[in-house]
This record gives sequence, structure tokens and C-alpha cells, in this order.
Amino acid sequence: MESKQLKQAIKAKAQAIGIDKIGFTDAAPFLSIEAKYQEQIDRGYSTGFEHPILEERIYPDRIFDQPRSIIAICLAYPSAVPVIEEERKGPRRGLFARASWGIDYHTILRDKMSQLIAYLEELVPDARFKAMVDTGELSDVAVAERAGIGFVGRNTLLITPEFGSYVYLGEIVTDLVIEPDDPIPNGCGDCYRCIKACPTQALLGEGQINGRRCLSYQTQTKDLMPLEFRRKMTHVIYGCDICQMACPYNRGVDSHLHPEMEPDAEVVRPVLQDLLFLTNKEFKAKYGHLSGAWRGKKPIQRNAIIALANYRDRSSMPLLMRVLEEDPRPVIRATAAYALSLIEGQQNPALLQLIEDQRAKEDQPAIIDEMTQAIQRLQDKRPAR
Repeated sequence: MESKQLKQAIKAKAQAIGIDKIGFTDAAPFLSIEAKYQEQIDRGYSTGFEHPILEERIYPDRIFDQPRSIIAICLAYPSAVPVIEEERKGPRRGLFARASWGIDYHTILRDKMSQLIAYLEELVPDARFKAMVDTGELSDVAVAERAGIGFVGRNTLLITPEFGSYVYLGEIVTDLVIEPDDPIPNGCGDCYRCIKACPTQALLGEGQINGRRCLSYQTQTKDLMPLEFRRKMTHVIYGCDICQMACPYNRGVDSHLHPEMEPDAEVVRPVLQDLLFLTNKEFKAKYGHLSGAWRGKKPIQRNAIIALANYRDRSSMPLLMRVLEEDPRPVIRATAAYALSLIEGQQNPALLQLIEDQRAKEDQPAIIDEMTQAIQRLQDKRPAR
């Protein structure tokens, strides 16, 4: 089968199995991003979630024997936050970022790519394939950009003309020769709305980011969250969509093309207090299908405590005091002390004593320091009249 015929057959199959957009590129090295990625490493901007070997992110032939082409695929996901009735009168809720709604997108993308590869193996039995999504060696956005799916915006995300940046990306490296598509022009122009909107100044411009300042990264860490990021996290307990929400290409975009991506309001907007004492089994049963569950319950519970502090939710204080005294994890205990010191509006001798007693039991300097700051915060408040 000739390259053009093969390409048309692949496109037809992709449409039939529910792939929203597909593009093709050659397997030449991604030299245009090498210096940028090296700079990020040198300046300490990498998060540690990236593939650790830079050469394998740049050179497809380091991860696949004699690659000839790369197939890029794109699936669009919903963006409108689900409404919960009687919300104003109900308990405070958190929010999972949009990329964590529905079934874990890694699972959905892998299934689509497996279907496409199975079709190609029937079509060309001797062909070889390697599928990747998110955690693979290559950069999903760099592949998709060169394959003409969209362009990489100043927020470092791929922006498509049809679906904005609300898309999941995956790629298949193969030894098949497939006619490549042309990249589309960058459409950011003189717009800097994403950079201005980023609350932590993580976006550096021209598609670069200090990943360690990104709230999406901060919500996925397991240690104490640095103080400067806690208020800026607001009530979003996993991920961050602020730069996407600011992007003009996302205005009015809300794609509902895949039932498995549809959000369950009670899951993606959970009652924060309900998260505090979940067991591992309960967490996996309710949230395990989300991509936001990949780090386990600890970051989610820590973030829920911070969100309650940001809400100044006094109704949560008895539960937070239980967390302070009973939770076996030092980071969670210390974060509870922080939250209590913010929520309480005046000097409270009993609360002060509770935190002091707990501090005396701690043996980690960072935890002791966090509780000391909480004590000082309470001592600085006006005494109750």
C-alpha cells in the first residue's frame, strides 16, 4: 500500500474508533526543543515527572529501532464545571482540574491507540509500533505540533483550532512510511493572557515554564506545600486550569464527544470534609478511576485541608482537630495545624494548647516549624472578649 493510501486508511479508521483528530510526522529528531528542555533542567525548572533521559525525549531512534513515522492522536474533553443543586447552602467543595474528569485519560488513549495498532497490524503484518501517552519518552505536545494537530501556546499546552487546549494527546512511533502533515502556524500573536493570569508566575513565555512553580505540580507533591502557593491553590485540590481558562482559543469550547470522559459532579467536586478520613480502600473505590488519583490520597487530603483553610470554614474545625491529633502522617498533621490557625479568628487558648501538645510529640524539624508558625499565628490574633 502506498504512503498516501495508507494515510487515508488510518484516518478513516481513526474516525471510526472515535479519535477526534489525527496527524502524521516523520521520525526526525526534535532538535527545536532540545535547548529549551536542557535549559529547564539546568535552571531547576523540571518537576521530576518528566522522562529522565533528555536524549530519549529528543531522538526517536533512541527508543525505537529505525523509526520512520509518528502518528499523533488527539481526544477532546469537556470543560464546563458541573453544577450541583443547593450548592450555596451545602458544605464546601473542592475541584479536580478538567484533565482529571471521567475515566483516567491514559486508559482511554491507550485503548484508542491499541485499536488503531491492531488495525494496522492486520493491514501491514510486518510493521512495528510503540504507543505512548503522557509518561512516554517523547514530548506529546512537540509531536502533535509537528504533526499539524495544533500549535504550542505560551502556556506550553497544545492549542487546536477545533477544541482549544482541552485535549488529550498520544503518539505511535512506527517503521511505516506515512506522508507527513504540515505544521500549522503559531496563533498566539501578541496575546499574553495566560502569562498574566498565572497566579504563581510559572509561565515564562514562548512555551517555557518553571514547572516547580506550576500549581498543577504543587498539588501533586506529597510533602508540605510551600506557604506561597497555598492561598493561590484556592479550592482546586488537583491540577490547575487557570492558563487554559484565560486562553481566547478556549472561549466557548466544551466538547462532549466521549461518554467515558463525562464528569460525575459528586466525584470531581467532592465535599472537602468527606475527604479527611477516607481509607485507602474508600479512596480507590470512589476516586481510583481518575487520573488525579495516581499519587494516592495523601496529596488530595493535604490539599483538601488547605482548601478548607482558604474557605475559612469554621464548621471543619472539629474534624481538623481530630486530624491534628489522630492522623499518622506528619505532613497531614502539620497542614491541619496551619489550617486551624487560619480559620480561628481570635486567640483560642484551648486550640493553642492542642497544637503545642502535638508539636511536643513531633520529631521532624519541618513539621515542628510548621506547627510553631501556626502557634505564632494564633498568638498574634486579638484575644476573645
